[in-house]
Amino acid sequence: MTTIPSTNDAAIDTTRSRVAPEAVYEIAPGLGHFTDDVLFGDVWLRLQLAPRDRSLVTVATLVSTGKTPQIGSHVRRALDNGVQPAEIGELITHLAFYSGWPNAMSAVTETKKIFETRGIAPLQEDSSPRIELDAAAEAARRGTVEKAVAPTAPALADLTNQVLFGNLWTRPQLAPRDRSLVTVAALVAIGQPEQLPFHLNRAMDNGLTQTEASEVLAHIAFYAGWPRAMSAVPVFERVFAGRPERS
Repeated sequence: MTTIPSTNDAAIDTTRSRVAPEAVYEIAPGLGHFTDDVLFGDVWLRLQLAPRDRSLVTVATLVSTGKTPQIGSHVRRALDNGVQPAEIGELITHLAFYSGWPNAMSAVTETKKIFETRGIAPLQEDSSPRIELDAAAEAARRGTVEKAVAPTAPALADLTNQVLFGNLWTRPQLAPRDRSLVTVAALVAIGQPEQLPFHLNRAMDNGLTQTEASEVLAHIAFYAGWPRAMSAVPVFERVFAGRPERS
């Protein structure tokens, strides 16, 4: 269980490596201690979600919420945690559709700086075969779009079927589980719980476990705020209850 540090505790070890800049301790010492002792000293070390997944969730949250100044440091951490440059680029591409082009374009600028300092060459399109989506699930999804969206917004329905799912979701630069993971993270972060049931079920169909999904909420609370995470809890609860697996 997480132990919340006391910001008045003189016994706190200040000799170990800090993540929070010294300026944080000078202006908001409590924030400094929570950053080092809880967020990075505990949450990032929890085994319920792999470091690579935590980086994907964090970068997705920062991109989708437009927290541009924070993106660079977490892109560096993501690379250190095994996320490939092409996967970071595709994460940004994917989230352009879920949180808007301006957020994605801003993320590109910050990510380019990190790639250049790491000596990462400009990325090229992946020529690998497209990912095959489950035919039955796609037929059901398409039917829902045609019924619920097409009568009111036919262009949106067509773009949803032909571009979003017919093109973006079949791109090989992100594995289906990772694509679902960053989508769920973004939807929680931007406060879109009504979109979560479909995408959380899809994520779990793509291999995300219930334990991992639960840990995503705990992690996002620190990066998008407790209200966003708490608002998603009832949705996760309903999805979990409707599935046979309880891992």
